Amino acid sequence: MATALFDTPALIDGFGRRIDYVRLSVTDRCDLRCVYCMPERMRFLPRADLLSIDELAELGGILIGSGVRRIRLTGGEPLVRPGVLDLVGRLGAWLGRGLDELTLTTNGTRLAGAAEALADAGVQRINVSLDSRDPERFRAITRGGDLARVLDGIDAAVAAGLRVKINMVALKGLNEDEIADMLVWCGARGFDLSLIETMPLGLVEEDRTDRYLPLPEVRAALEKRFTLTPSAHRTGGPSRYFDVAETGGRIGFITPLTRNFCATCNRVRVTATGTLYPCLGHARKVELRDPLRAGDQAAVQTALDQALAAKPQAHDFDIARPSPAVARHMSVTGG
Repeated sequence: MATALFDTPALIDGFGRRIDYVRLSVTDRCDLRCVYCMPERMRFLPRADLLSIDELAELGGILIGSGVRRIRLTGGEPLVRPGVLDLVGRLGAWLGRGLDELTLTTNGTRLAGAAEALADAGVQRINVSLDSRDPERFRAITRGGDLARVLDGIDAAVAAGLRVKINMVALKGLNEDEIADMLVWCGARGFDLSLIETMPLGLVEEDRTDRYLPLPEVRAALEKRFTLTPSAHRTGGPSRYFDVAETGGRIGFITPLTRNFCATCNRVRVTATGTLYPCLGHARKVELRDPLRAGDQAAVQTALDQALAAKPQAHDFDIARPSPAVARHMSVTGG
């Protein structure tokens, strides 16, 4: 079993924020092509450029030894990566030994076959991206996705004892009429729901301003039907939660455009190629792959320190700009 390689008690950025949460991408590939996320004919990275499962596991140990307490595996779709369940098991071995939580964000298409293994490895909760519960609309948003397969995956996760949170990107003129019903459905299933404003990352075929739905407007509309009370619930992520009296559940709002959450940011993102981005909304980065492959753990630590020094105070999202804030797509960075 791996041991911590560094005794640094915490990773602190230049603005005094403690960085204890890493979103670690295992692949940029996805088996869906959501219209707001990527082009229909997306070009993915060569597999040889990706960190191996062994390298991802080693990097996880270094991060934990450097003060990271939460790791979320992302993609693309993480469950399309061969060997990912082995990685989950190896990272899960750190739980209680420096790692407080290991989680996963998934589109649910392959969850039915993975749920028990995730739970056995120590994963206790997952996020499932689900933008519509209408089969035809889901197929249109995802460019061919099968809603029944995702719902089967969610059922398997519940049966395995995993807590489920639903992530729903709020899309004007596309799924805004489903938000209230999604909230009721989540409440009945015991799921939290997080709504997300569409983010200007990478070029896609449609104009994101046509689909941009400010969440303060959504919240105001929901409050005509539901009683929303600010909640003390926190997950380490950017959702601001409210208790919903009528359903007994919670709703979170992720608002990178209307109300940024940068002041309390506690996370960085590592791509499947080992590039660390201190901020989702900036191009600043440091490379971890070469020193990792060279076995130079001190150089990896130096790169982590450089990343913290480069972390900006706030992101630079602006939906009204003619070009995205950054050229890379969310699937490249890690969702």
